[in-house]
Amino acid sequence: MVKPKSSAGTNAYTHDAIAIAREVLEIEAKAVADLMATLDHHFVQALELILQAHGRVVVSGIGKSGHIARKIASTMASTGTPAYFVHPAEASHGDLGMVSRDDVLIALSNSGESAELLAIVPLLKRRGAKLIAMTGNPQSSLAQESDVHLYAGALKEACPLNLAPTASTTAALALGDALAVALMQAKGFTRDEFARSHPGGTLGRKLLTHVSDVMRSGTAAPRVSHSATLMEAILEISRGRMGMTAVMDDDGRVTGIFTDGDLRRALENGIDLHNTGIAGVMKCDPRTISPEKLAAEAVEIMERNKVNQLLVVDREHRLLGALNMHDLFRAKVI
Repeated sequence: MVKPKSSAGTNAYTHDAIAIAREVLEIEAKAVADLMATLDHHFVQALELILQAHGRVVVSGIGKSGHIARKIASTMASTGTPAYFVHPAEASHGDLGMVSRDDVLIALSNSGESAELLAIVPLLKRRGAKLIAMTGNPQSSLAQESDVHLYAGALKEACPLNLAPTASTTAALALGDALAVALMQAKGFTRDEFARSHPGGTLGRKLLTHVSDVMRSGTAAPRVSHSATLMEAILEISRGRMGMTAVMDDDGRVTGIFTDGDLRRALENGIDLHNTGIAGVMKCDPRTISPEKLAAEAVEIMERNKVNQLLVVDREHRLLGALNMHDLFRAKVI
C-alpha cells in the first residue's frame, strides 16, 4: 500500500515541478528568440518561392516534425495560402502523386537526415517541384538538396536527456507561423476571407454576421410617430416585445427612442399616460447603427453605452430595423 505523502513532501514535489516547468518554458522561449538572429535573405527567398508558385504548398515531416508540419499546413490553409500535409512514408507508396511541378514542398526534419524525406526528394526534383527545407542542421543532406534552407533548430532541447524533440519543435512551429503570417500579409488576406474559411466556429459567426442578418425589420421593429401619445407608445412596446419603440418624424427619420426604463421613470414621476405626448418623454439622438456593420460592432456599442437595444438606420437616418441583446444571443454572436 502506497503511503500518502507528508505535507512537507508534497510541498517539495510541487516546488520541484514548478521549477522544472519554468526551466522548460525558458529553454523553449530562448529557442524561439534565437531564431530572430538567424533570419536572413533565405526567409525572403522562401516567401517569394511560395508567392510565385502556381500550385499549392505541401508540408511534410515524420515523427514529431510531422505533427508540426500538419500544424503549419493547417495555419497556411486558413490564412490564404492553400496547403496540405503529406506523410513522407505514404508519399513513397503513391501519395507523391498529389504533388505537381507547380507545388512547393516544405520538408521538416531537425536532423535533416530523415530517410523517409530523403527518399522522395529526387522524385520531387525530377517532377520539377521546389523544395524548402526547415532543419536544425544547415549542412545536412536535406538542407543541401533544397532550393531554400531555413534554420529551425535549437542549441538545447528542454528534455533533460537533450534527446526528445521539444525546443526544436517549438522553434520549427514558430518559424512556420512566421512564414504563414508573412504570406498572409503579402497576399493582403482580409478578415472577411479569414471568416469564410472558418464558417463553423464562433469566430466565423462574429466576422460573417452583419446587423442586417439579425435585425428585426418591417412591422417587427416597433415604431410610433413623434405626435403619438405616451399610451400609444406603451401599446407599441407591448406589441413589438423589444422593450422599446422608435420615434419617427413625418419623413420616417428617427428622432428618438422610448424604452421600458423610460416608462418606469415616467410612472414614478406620475405622468399622465393618455395626455402626455411621446415627444416630451422620449430620449433624443438614440444610439443607431447601419445594416452593413458587423453584428459584433453592435455588441460593442451596446456594452460601451450600457444599452440593450439599437435602432438600425440608413444614411438618411430613416428606420430600417432594430435589434436587442436577445437577437445577438440567438445569432450566437455573443
